[in-house]
Amino acid sequence: MALNGTRCLLDQPREAEPVNLNGPPVPVDAAGPADRDAILAKVEMDKKLSMIKAWEENEKSKAENKAEKKMSSILSWENTKKAAIEAKLRTQEEKLEKKKAEYAEKMRNQIAVIHKEAEEKRASVEAKRHEEILKYEEMAAKYRSKGATPAKKILGCF
Repeated sequence: MALNGTRCLLDQPREAEPVNLNGPPVPVDAAGPADRDAILAKVEMDKKLSMIKAWEENEKSKAENKAEKKMSSILSWENTKKAAIEAKLRTQEEKLEKKKAEYAEKMRNQIAVIHKEAEEKRASVEAKRHEEILKYEEMAAKYRSKGATPAKKILGCF
């Protein structure tokens, strides 16, 4: 007998003892087999509900794990694709920087060639100017020595 004076399943013989997996022992009345069948049916129902609940939690856990695995796979795929694109971008940037440097060097070389040509032209003009100055100084000395004045050249298109 239980402490409160009621009978419980533990007071029954061992063979007929129903097992209640979800809580305290189920009280048994002395009324008879009808109550006993109801108790056994309730225990059986509790057992089924418990198994259904365990199955449900197991399936939910499987679904969660499957979804988590797929999410991880997607994240890995995304990171791989991003890394590939970023590497391609860096390669293109390096190529562009190289082309930019080559083009800048080419432009600096062209500027140097232009500067050299300009210096050569300046030197040529300066040399020609000196030649003309010498020529006119010699002519002026000739005119001075002869005492003549230079004649003006009149060019006309008649």
